[in-house]
Amino acid sequence: MTAIALIVFLAAYVLIATEWTHKLLAALGGAGILFALGVTDPDHAFYSQDTGIDWNVIFLLLGMMIIVGVLRRTGVFEYVAIWAAKQAKGAPLRVMILLTMITAIASAFLDNVTTVLLIAPVTLLVCDRLGVNPVPFLIAEVMASNIGGAATLIGDPPNIIIASRSGLTFNDFLIHMAPLVVIVLVVFTLVLPRLFRGSFEVDPAKVENVLRLNEREAIQDTRLLIKSGAVLLAVLVGFVGHSVFHIEPSVVALLGAGLLVLISGVPTKDYMGSVEWQTLLFFAGLFVMVGALVKTGVIGNLADLVGDATGGRPLLATMLILVVSAVLSGIVDNIPYVATMSPVVQDLAKNVADPAHAHALWWALAAGADFGGNATAVGASANVVVIGIALRAGSPISFWEFTRKGVVITAITILVAAPYLWLRYFVLS
Repeated sequence: MTAIALIVFLAAYVLIATEWTHKLLAALGGAGILFALGVTDPDHAFYSQDTGIDWNVIFLLLGMMIIVGVLRRTGVFEYVAIWAAKQAKGAPLRVMILLTMITAIASAFLDNVTTVLLIAPVTLLVCDRLGVNPVPFLIAEVMASNIGGAATLIGDPPNIIIASRSGLTFNDFLIHMAPLVVIVLVVFTLVLPRLFRGSFEVDPAKVENVLRLNEREAIQDTRLLIKSGAVLLAVLVGFVGHSVFHIEPSVVALLGAGLLVLISGVPTKDYMGSVEWQTLLFFAGLFVMVGALVKTGVIGNLADLVGDATGGRPLLATMLILVVSAVLSGIVDNIPYVATMSPVVQDLAKNVADPAHAHALWWALAAGADFGGNATAVGASANVVVIGIALRAGSPISFWEFTRKGVVITAITILVAAPYLWLRYFVLS
């Protein structure tokens, strides 16, 4: 069964990477084969927290897609698009930097999937106004989202898993991860002009037209905007207060979506038309395949190899966890990877005498998994969501187009993280 799970996953991954067939067909086809061959079953695929579909992710996406669908009717995205373009004086590079910084900061306090769902429509609109290709902007934003989400406990789902295993608090993440994220974002911003060279040509006439626009005229329904803003604010409070209210973000998103639909009076076809059904089904298929790897012990065996290879040396363990986490999180979704790897790190940390060295193991896991999600188009949930939005908008992002840029950014961020961990926890501690 182990060999079958690995072969099916690799075959589906090749199909997704090469785009020989639609990614949805590859994911659902792979999941179907695993069911047919008995590698997984409904109990493991639909009901298990460790090996099944992560329904929290699915329903969080569904709820936020519905909220975004209602928000579109207000004209607020057009407002933000015009405002951003005017603040940047219509210069595409400055627009990209402004939007990526907004995305990174928002991702630290929202989960990164929610952030990209909100920022992607704005990006598509501002790029349309300026007449530039939105693909580089969308790729840069999702990468900034994965980087910014690493700063806090609630910014990226793997961080929540790490906190529950390690006992680290929200403040611990702010103190230890946020400084690293700030450094990485500075480097990321400096790299953007070279990474997307040739993407910043713009027609001066379109810039002039944008600068003459009045963003206030973009608001089409003020009453609906107030209602939507109030509900969205309540949803954001629910996300931030997750540890206080003990309500899952997915439930918060669904409650918010239901309330907004109830009080807005927006026709069903308008907000349901914004739901990325292909993206949701792709996630379901991917979760089933990765869950089969967990169930058959493939990911567990890989995690154990990391533990055996360290030989009780904390610095070596830290660097190995950082690099391996970055590589594997680019291949499989970082949520099941961290869920499997965190018990291994927990065991390693127990045998480390120096608390600073023990903490370094956890921060290496967080940095590697969060930053490694940028490596490929399927490395993080936010990547898949943005690719789905881009496809529907008529600006498809291929697997390799994303991955060529993603591998570079992942390598740079890991090269920044390694000396940070070494200096802070082994030299200056």
